[in-house]
Amino acid sequence: MSFLPDPAVFAAFTVAAIILTLTPGPDMALFLSRALTQGRGAGFAAMAGANTGLVIHTLLAAFGLSALLAASATAFLVVKMAGAAYLLWLAIHTIRHGSALTLDRKPRGKSSSLASCWATGIGINLLNPKIVLFFVTFLPQFVDAHDPNVRGQLVFLGLYFVVLSLPFTVAMIATAEKFSAALKRSPRVMRIMDWTFAGIIGGFALRIATAASR
Repeated sequence: MSFLPDPAVFAAFTVAAIILTLTPGPDMALFLSRALTQGRGAGFAAMAGANTGLVIHTLLAAFGLSALLAASATAFLVVKMAGAAYLLWLAIHTIRHGSALTLDRKPRGKSSSLASCWATGIGINLLNPKIVLFFVTFLPQFVDAHDPNVRGQLVFLGLYFVVLSLPFTVAMIATAEKFSAALKRSPRVMRIMDWTFAGIIGGFALRIATAASR
């Protein structure tokens, strides 16, 4: 199918997406906190909201980047190079500072409705500038600027990322207490995740930078 990337690229994206899913961030902190304080239903609602935000990010990035490519292949290349620089910075920052997961374990006086948890998930996801930058810089690393189906590939990769992350995030919420406790008990595991994430992201950044210089 025309929107499917090259198998090697698809495999690389899959590995990177899994590592990204397992790396703590605002979305993970939100749905785990809601699961711990208000129950699994609230955690799943917050997760659904975050995933809704990711779908919106995917569509905005895909249509925006494909429009940029249609206007100027050079401009698209500039975006990819800027993305490579950002990903390299992200890799270095992860190694230097590590991942942090701050969970709100205090029960709220009044539990939020599932709709409220869903809306909060969307808000935190859409308003997180790191996610905006990541989608704009990460997805282009896996598409060919000369491919006429670049928009379809960007949409496919973004939606595939959301679907791929579901089994992992569902498992996190289902075992929220044990999962959060395991993260706190195993800082060495988190550092391994940090280095793995940094290695993969840094590798993509260097690959696109060297490819563009040829």
